[in-house]
Amino acid sequence: MHDMTQGKIRDHLVRMMLFVLTGMAVQTLYGLVDIYWVGRLGKQAVAAVALSTNLMFVSLAVTQTLSVGCVALVSRAAGQKRGEEVVRLFNQAQSLSTGAGLVFLCAGLALQRTYAERLAGDARTAELSIIFLRGFIPALALQFTMVGLGSALRGIGDMKPGLIAQTSSVLLNMLLAPFLIFGWGTGRPLGVAGAALATLVATGAAVVGLALYLRRGSTFLRLRFSDWRPDFSTWRRMLGIGLPAGAEFLLTSLTLGVVYAVTKPFGAEAQAGFGIASRLMQAGFMPAVAISFAAAAVVGQNLGSQRFERVRETTRESVKLVVGFMLAFTALCQLAPSPLLRLFSAAPDVVAAGVDYLRTVSWGYVASGIVFVSAGIFQGLGNTWPSLGASSLRAAAFVVPVVLMSAHGGFGMHSIWLCSLAAVLLQFGVQQVLLRRELGRKAPVAGNSTRMASVE
Repeated sequence: MHDMTQGKIRDHLVRMMLFVLTGMAVQTLYGLVDIYWVGRLGKQAVAAVALSTNLMFVSLAVTQTLSVGCVALVSRAAGQKRGEEVVRLFNQAQSLSTGAGLVFLCAGLALQRTYAERLAGDARTAELSIIFLRGFIPALALQFTMVGLGSALRGIGDMKPGLIAQTSSVLLNMLLAPFLIFGWGTGRPLGVAGAALATLVATGAAVVGLALYLRRGSTFLRLRFSDWRPDFSTWRRMLGIGLPAGAEFLLTSLTLGVVYAVTKPFGAEAQAGFGIASRLMQAGFMPAVAISFAAAAVVGQNLGSQRFERVRETTRESVKLVVGFMLAFTALCQLAPSPLLRLFSAAPDVVAAGVDYLRTVSWGYVASGIVFVSAGIFQGLGNTWPSLGASSLRAAAFVVPVVLMSAHGGFGMHSIWLCSLAAVLLQFGVQQVLLRRELGRKAPVAGNSTRMASVE
């Protein structure tokens, strides 16, 4: 276990950020390589795979719920030096995540056709999307177990096993994808189904690898099936912290769903351009997400040990780091969006749609980066409801105007991106007010008469 209640805050943040960022970089590289290979199958195949992004956010919403609750409780117990409680919480998280994964698998397979037909721009795109989802949904379900295994390790500051498992999984996925998609060596090309199968095999390998590490590794965490019997009090605590964070991902899924629905009349080209651009945006936001994950664990441990001054220092250092990264990414999207998009599609209409998206929404990247980091601070503080409130306001400020405008003639895609930018800036302002208040409650400055007597 890494004790983050001592030493320089920035060093802890950077160490954890680099571990998370490396794993995310490899993961995002896979996503880009995957869309690169699928792009050789045509724009409808690209659009079909891009449609899975929305369903992926539904999965992330649930896994984020489990992950945030687990990290918050485990990091706090670790900060209090309660090793046996850390192990118990870890196993309760595995029980909860495995059950949730099975529910997601059944629901996803039952609704996949309805999902594809409602969002696809044409019948061929819908059919390809259904083919892809048959293998991709089981892979997403396995992610529940993988997240459950990795979250407790992150809570105690042990990032290496999760990074190795994730990196190995992505590399295997990248290796398998072209062989399965194009039938290299077998003469039996599987198309988009091959891309999904590669993801499923690679994710399963990562879960097995993490399980073997926990069985034989040097960590004191152990899978103890005797501790898997549901402790509903613990589950309520995890879900109480994690549900708002998961709901934020559901809101993201909702807004993505609205985007695909209102862009449906513009055809597969528009949806493909948005799909490629959104993948590029996800790549650019990796540092913000990595810093957010790191901040949650550092804040949790220091809150558990009542080192309130270090909680506030973590907030300041996290914001400084994310602003630098987001300024650089904003400049890239303003100055050179076309070359980035042409790496994945040569179609002029696809590139034009993606350029418009990147150049418009990138003006809000710094604000969005701080929003991500602040969400991590809320997670570490053990109260994610204020962050959810700000995200809900953003979703409403985006969805309502876009739906209303789409019902009138002359509606263009540029209007969607302007609404998105305005909603992000609104979320940023509200969230910062709420974070300032929460820090005053949970991590008061030295000498404050409202100093917290204990941390629950």
